[in-house]
Amino acid sequence: MGFREHSALVRRIAGIVLAVLLIGGVAVAVVAGRESQDTSTATRTVQGVIGSEKAEFFADPQVVKALTAKGFTVRTETSGSWAMDQQALDGKDFAFPSSKAPADQLQRKTKIQDGPIRPFYSPLVVVAHRNAAEVLAGNGLATLRGRSTGTLRMEPYLKAAQADRTWQQLKGSAGHAELTGTVFITSTDPVASNSGALYLAAASYVADGGKVAANDAALDRTAPLLKKLITVQGAQQTSSDAPFRDFISGVGNLLVLVYESQVASLLLQKQDVGDLVVLYPDTTVSSDHTLVPLTENGRALGELLASDSRLRELAVRHGFRPQGAAAEFSAATTHHADFLNQKLAGVRQAPVPTAEVLHAMARRTRS
Repeated sequence: MGFREHSALVRRIAGIVLAVLLIGGVAVAVVAGRESQDTSTATRTVQGVIGSEKAEFFADPQVVKALTAKGFTVRTETSGSWAMDQQALDGKDFAFPSSKAPADQLQRKTKIQDGPIRPFYSPLVVVAHRNAAEVLAGNGLATLRGRSTGTLRMEPYLKAAQADRTWQQLKGSAGHAELTGTVFITSTDPVASNSGALYLAAASYVADGGKVAANDAALDRTAPLLKKLITVQGAQQTSSDAPFRDFISGVGNLLVLVYESQVASLLLQKQDVGDLVVLYPDTTVSSDHTLVPLTENGRALGELLASDSRLRELAVRHGFRPQGAAAEFSAATTHHADFLNQKLAGVRQAPVPTAEVLHAMARRTRS
């Protein structure tokens, strides 16, 4: 074989070898890429029971995207916070009531050893239409700061409730046909719902001279007033979502107890809130949204909600205050300070009784 023939053969063999190597390299790259893609998009499906006030947060496409990026698919069903211990929790990874008391009860029921996780919180507020808020202020039951926020004075309000005061008896109500009937705050059912139970906790604390109910004697002292606060309302909802939506649509009661997060969420989404006025009770209770992990996946989700900066940002967008990060909420709501008491100035936090006492308090309103 001549030099030219030998060179041509070598080149052909080298070309074949190179082609084989290239094809093999492409195959390896494709397999590696698939493995990498499978790893990055693999998700854990986590199932839980939540309070209805968090339903929009978990349904938010941006929240879904942020959770997916961290490897989570979250499926939820809603329940009143106090009714969660009656739910069948088999197969659930977490329960997420709206405060510590029902969370503690769930933890005892499920015998979970590790403590619950509190990613964010929201104080309870009372929403009113402007005419109603101005009449309350004119009669010493509230003070206003500007046109859209102020303070509900709990002691004068409870005295008015005790005396069955009507709107017609309040000066300044003449000419406002909508201001009729007994002055009362619409709350949720305290037997089943967290916000309703916390309303009783704050009212009891004020009515009993700044004392936390701890025994039957304390319950006896405030039971008649608390029963009146509930029975005057008639039928109650088990979720704060429905009464708030009714209020915004103009068909609800004049005064409605809601979470601040529900108001802040609407404002941050630039939705029309009409003549809404936010009244912060001078003695209120902050609702610590508390995740009870039932599995390791549930605990991982709770820790992620508490620590991930993107999820904290989205929680604020839905009106929640991240734990230990007041500045995040204040910065996000700067343009809505005319509605919101960002630093909760002048608001006293009432201690919450134990779950057992709170349950007994709620049951007495029904007896």
